[in-house]
Amino acid sequence: MSKVVSKARPFVKWVGGKRQLLDDLIQRLPETFAGYFEPFIGGGALFWHLYNAETIRNHQPCIGDFNEELINAYKVIKEKPLELISYLEQFVNTEKFYYEVRAWDRCNSYSQRSPIQKAARFIYLNKTGFNGLYRVNRNNQNNVPFGRYKNPKIVDEENILACSKILQHTDIYQGDFETISNRVTEGDFVYLDPPYVPLNATSNFTGYTSGGFDMEMQERLKEFCDFLTERHVKFMLSNSSAPLVYELYSNYHIDEVFAGRAINADASGRGKVVELIVRNYR
Repeated sequence: MSKVVSKARPFVKWVGGKRQLLDDLIQRLPETFAGYFEPFIGGGALFWHLYNAETIRNHQPCIGDFNEELINAYKVIKEKPLELISYLEQFVNTEKFYYEVRAWDRCNSYSQRSPIQKAARFIYLNKTGFNGLYRVNRNNQNNVPFGRYKNPKIVDEENILACSKILQHTDIYQGDFETISNRVTEGDFVYLDPPYVPLNATSNFTGYTSGGFDMEMQERLKEFCDFLTERHVKFMLSNSSAPLVYELYSNYHIDEVFAGRAINADASGRGKVVELIVRNYR
């Protein structure tokens, strides 16, 4: 095995990932906080950065997401990184093999596959599928086409081991963002990065996650932010610059920032776009 690198980074590409916004987010972190919570972890760009910078190493980090496949990958990397690496080494970057692996979830036997097998498949499809997308159909089956990359890094051994080392000291859960309601206490900090409100009014909210993150969910998230504020818990939230976001969070501090977007099925959704950072503190 190779030596573990000192700094971990996202082990998957993720739509809406925050690498482009890191500087803006870091500048707006609260000066002090106790526990750290991130219930829409995605690729975890901010989480990995803060842990590498020793900002949250003593802040009881807790991360989660509604996406079962994603959270399974986090848990496997935490608990069985060597087994995951060994299994990933069997995967090859060919169109035939890609569609064979993608088809796993079309079989009833998929539920019987091990967490390691599912995590390896998740990472492999992310590395070799078109544009790093994660997308499922109504039957919750992955339907992203083959990416045709010449030499994708399917097995990033050093980073998996680095991520595993950090995750040993991190609580991981799968579920709704409100799962942390009974865990947060005064002085904690929550970073929220939900599926964005579409800029196009005709866009379909439910296309963002298999379970759907629609208007009602956005409104419930705003109520959750009110709950955090009442509990004297600091929060920072990222979202699009859609009118709905301005309206929902009009009683909070809103900053406009520019973010580069490279992972998007629609080319018009790539490039520099205005995004919002919302906070309940200065």
